[in-house]
Amino acid sequence: MTGYVPNTPEEQQQMLKECGFSGFEDLYADIPEQVRLGQDALRLPDGMPEIAVHRAVEEMAAQNKVYRHIFRGAGAYNHYIPAIVNTIANREEFRTAYTPYQAEISQGVLQTIFEYQTDICELTGMDASNASVYDGAVAAAEACEMCRDRKRSRILVSQAADPKILSVVRTYSFGRDVEVVPVPEKDGVTDTDALQELLGSDVSCLLLQHPNFYGNLEDVDTAVQKVHDAGAKLIMSVNPISLAVLKTPGEYGADIAVGEGQPLGLPLAFGGPYLGFMAATQKMMRKLPGRIVGQTVDRAGNRTFVLTLQAREQHIRREKASSNICSNEALCALRASAYMAAMGPEGLRDAACQCSAKAHYLQQKLSEAGLAPAYPEAEFFHEFVTVCKDAEKVLSALDKEGILGGLPLSEDRILWCATEMNTKAEIEKTAAICKEVTGA
Repeated sequence: MTGYVPNTPEEQQQMLKECGFSGFEDLYADIPEQVRLGQDALRLPDGMPEIAVHRAVEEMAAQNKVYRHIFRGAGAYNHYIPAIVNTIANREEFRTAYTPYQAEISQGVLQTIFEYQTDICELTGMDASNASVYDGAVAAAEACEMCRDRKRSRILVSQAADPKILSVVRTYSFGRDVEVVPVPEKDGVTDTDALQELLGSDVSCLLLQHPNFYGNLEDVDTAVQKVHDAGAKLIMSVNPISLAVLKTPGEYGADIAVGEGQPLGLPLAFGGPYLGFMAATQKMMRKLPGRIVGQTVDRAGNRTFVLTLQAREQHIRREKASSNICSNEALCALRASAYMAAMGPEGLRDAACQCSAKAHYLQQKLSEAGLAPAYPEAEFFHEFVTVCKDAEKVLSALDKEGILGGLPLSEDRILWCATEMNTKAEIEKTAAICKEVTGA
């Protein structure tokens, strides 16, 4: 298979003839005429020589503003990607969207998914992982659906979680007439006292993000105990890089671990495609949506890979299904697996330590520049919130110098992020610009 398959008009006609069609119109004979979009309606321009197309695309691309210095996260992070990740992911044998139902012709793809699942289990400390879903927010919503039953359907979501996650959970729940209740946040973390009041016999789960949207570390141990004492499940949404230095969901006793896999070797790429990872305890394994790839042996005793578990309800008894996801982000999962293999435990730990150290240094320098921490007592990984008089003025000043500052949360609050990609010089230059604006 190649990325470009040319054919002549004569070859196209031959293919149509082999399929039993006299022309392209026959391909769409079953589609009513009134809903077809004819060639005239498309108004496609004439084709151009390749060199002209190249120039045209370059002119369009030149209109983008590319930042070399990035201090923004909020769910998508600027990490270093080893060159081998692109080399592996761009091999032609992996660049296919074909669903690996026929194991005998899909061993390569199945093995990459199996390796990915193994990596995610090791990273999260959980027993089983699925082959991935579309993104981190979808993973969180699917996890909430895993926990529901007839007696327990109310879903609790920490208000300190990413608003995009809460929005997707609500979208999933709307069609099923399921109540989603936000748990208030206090001082930048989930209010565990409010959580205790909301827990009842009808609550199926709590979705807790750690580190949360503000970058702060949650009191997960307390949350796990309260939730389990109430007979509900705890879902942890986690940053995969942070797991190299923080306790894993498995160590905390969580039932399901989910998250956005973009930090694992996926570029920012204007917002996607990204990757949602899901892992669970053995008790919850059979409720995992999508597919799970397993390892076995063939008749000759050779190591082989197959689709081990995929709920049939997702295909043919959809009214009884807890999920209708039947696919996964195989190429993105391959990139994540290649990234984790290339980095190894020590590499991931080094990246995580650099992220945390540089974020704390950034907070210190910004505080000296007049941007005070919004939550001075909170522990954080590599994101934090600052308070200033005019957030937009600060960010505009940085933008003029080619620096993408933090995410504005309000008129006076900014969510900052630092990764291993940020240098000490960048941090000090950013703080100096902020100081000029604030007059500190």
